[in-house]
Amino acid sequence: MSQRWTEVADQTGRTALITGANSGLGLRSAEVLAAWGARVLLGCRSAERGAAALEQVRAVASGAEPELVRLDLADLTSVREAAEAVRELTADKLDVLMNNAGAIPTARGRTADGFELQFGTNHLGPAALTWLLMPALRGSAAGRVVALSSVAAVGRHLHLDDPNAEHRPYHAPAAYGHAKLASQTFGVELDRRLRAAGSPVLSVLAHPGYSATDLITNMADSFRNPLLRNTSRKITQLGNSLLGQRVEQGALPQLYAATAREVEGGDYLGPDSWFGFRGNPAKVRTLAAARDPRTGAALWDLTAELTGITPDPH
Repeated sequence: MSQRWTEVADQTGRTALITGANSGLGLRSAEVLAAWGARVLLGCRSAERGAAALEQVRAVASGAEPELVRLDLADLTSVREAAEAVRELTADKLDVLMNNAGAIPTARGRTADGFELQFGTNHLGPAALTWLLMPALRGSAAGRVVALSSVAAVGRHLHLDDPNAEHRPYHAPAAYGHAKLASQTFGVELDRRLRAAGSPVLSVLAHPGYSATDLITNMADSFRNPLLRNTSRKITQLGNSLLGQRVEQGALPQLYAATAREVEGGDYLGPDSWFGFRGNPAKVRTLAAARDPRTGAALWDLTAELTGITPDPH
């Protein structure tokens, strides 16, 4: 891989669904793919913010018209409806599913289905969407799923016996790391099962390092104690100035994962320097916790049980 990779190849004829495409890394990824000719479907929860993002992507698109898909990952009914819409829009031919959307609330919350909000939004929703869209991904000659993890997953442990934090203390940044470890573990397990099934679909992972997005600000605001919240904001401002990279740079690993021909199933792409906080996109190692096959299988089964969706591949 080039150490200065900054551009994608021509994407004419390819279709990509990007979740959380109304801002940050998702919007940037949508703009880049559309500019290089891809047909981009913007998966957005807010109709208003989605419409604004659609106009922004439309302004740079060089190929097919971008389209908006209403999608709330915190609501499995919405996930099912969005998957049906995408399969119809694409005639079951989807080249890229970029599970980009991420959320960190400032207080404990629940999804529409009663799950802890971060675990539900950052793992269960994307996993359900992936399974539901697998027929469309198989309909492509080279379909791939890109799961977005985070450096926040480092040092975390999957609480499969208490995924919704009902019997352990809740702290928003810790819950975010837990959910992102689940995303990484699911991506590795998906790759394992796709290979076993002989499927041509690729499961690829990426993380943006330390990117100065709204997510970082929300994390600082998650502290209820005013003193801790103000201190966290100051630390965040300092971190953004010293370590943070712009969204344009932070989106490169997931763009590389979605488009580069040399990418293989199970690859994990992230910044190559500053302890993974910033730099050029490069192959990095998934966490040992995410690679454990017993944990992966247990998470796979738990996800199916909680969502009520049949896994694919079976």
